[in-house]
Amino acid sequence: MKDSKEQSFSVSRIPLIVFLFSIAIVLTSFVSIIFPALVVGSNTTIIPSIQPVVPDLFEFGIWSYGVIISSIVVFGLLYLFYKNKLPSLISKLFKKIFNFEVSKKTAFIILVVILVMYVGFTTHELWQQETWEDYQPIKKRLQESIRDNRWTIEDAINGNPNYPKDEPHATYTLLLISLKLFGNDKIVPFLASIGLLVTTYLITTKITKKRFAGIIAFIILLQSNLFLTYDTSVAYTNFWTLFYVLSLYFVFRLWPLSPFSYLISIPAKALTVLFLPMSIYFILRSSISKKSKIVVASSTIAIIAVVGIATMSVGLSDMQESFDAKEFQMGFTSFSYQLRSDGLVILFMIPLMVGLFILSKSGVKHAESIMVLISGMLLIAPILTGFANQTNQPYRFMPLVVFFAVGVGILLSKRQV
Repeated sequence: MKDSKEQSFSVSRIPLIVFLFSIAIVLTSFVSIIFPALVVGSNTTIIPSIQPVVPDLFEFGIWSYGVIISSIVVFGLLYLFYKNKLPSLISKLFKKIFNFEVSKKTAFIILVVILVMYVGFTTHELWQQETWEDYQPIKKRLQESIRDNRWTIEDAINGNPNYPKDEPHATYTLLLISLKLFGNDKIVPFLASIGLLVTTYLITTKITKKRFAGIIAFIILLQSNLFLTYDTSVAYTNFWTLFYVLSLYFVFRLWPLSPFSYLISIPAKALTVLFLPMSIYFILRSSISKKSKIVVASSTIAIIAVVGIATMSVGLSDMQESFDAKEFQMGFTSFSYQLRSDGLVILFMIPLMVGLFILSKSGVKHAESIMVLISGMLLIAPILTGFANQTNQPYRFMPLVVFFAVGVGILLSKRQV
């Protein structure tokens, strides 16, 4: 009996441990939102021969007041709601929102209408010349492959000997397919972005068991400035994000496919190797059988370990000789300026984390998983700058926006999942 109580107490502490870790990462990332010059100014190297420009380290940023006000309002409403001190009209409105659901037919019609409108407004981008600087070498690479007929299935798996070993082979394969089938290298990336929207809906619906929550997550991702900036991009495709999110969705639907979907994400973007701890946590906290958890987790670890080691071995030139603490600290500022145009994420990230913690205490296990995924994505930015000679680009935060959208969807459900 004593062992049972100790085990129960240990399990009950998991949400708190996850929350404390996650909120620490989020709050650290938000330092540069509230005080944009604090981290940067503290790490500025002063050259004696040059008159230094010393910024006001505690000057508020443009989002500071919005973050503070939105947090106070949300936390205030949340407190009054749980204390039953809200006016009855507002309290009933909240309850209706939390309990609202739509039929399968209605959900399907809503998604189709939104997708048709999205495609209609976006199609013209497919014939516009991409202006990203990184697009030019990719364009040249694709043109040479088609001209010389160099591309084969073997190249997609092992890489072409005429090109760098660390290039994203899966991404090039899909881009070449787009060119060969449609004569346009943007078509398949655009279809991948649509697939990411649909997958976000599916995984949210599966976790919350509410189609309405899935629709909200779908809309939140679709309105994201980050998503709309790269949805048709060839230089910064959503292939890797799609394959990774699919690997999480397959844990519920077709768990044997989960490791393989994750596997495909690596040659699309080697960065996903770093997502392994988050994936394992998601699998272990899922509602599938214990046997399935062991098989999926062990298979994922084995496959990713082999492929990850091989992938990272060709990119060791990017690794620094030693850990750079200053660059690691600077990495936490990436969130503040890479997502500065995604106001919804910035304004409601902190309230979301608190809301997920409350749900996790109520037994919603995937509320914990989303906290881990969000904080993990934020932590990867400083890891890259601290341990490798890489810069953080906005498109690398795409999974963060997806998990933010899923997290909001989870808040809309009171169901035990």
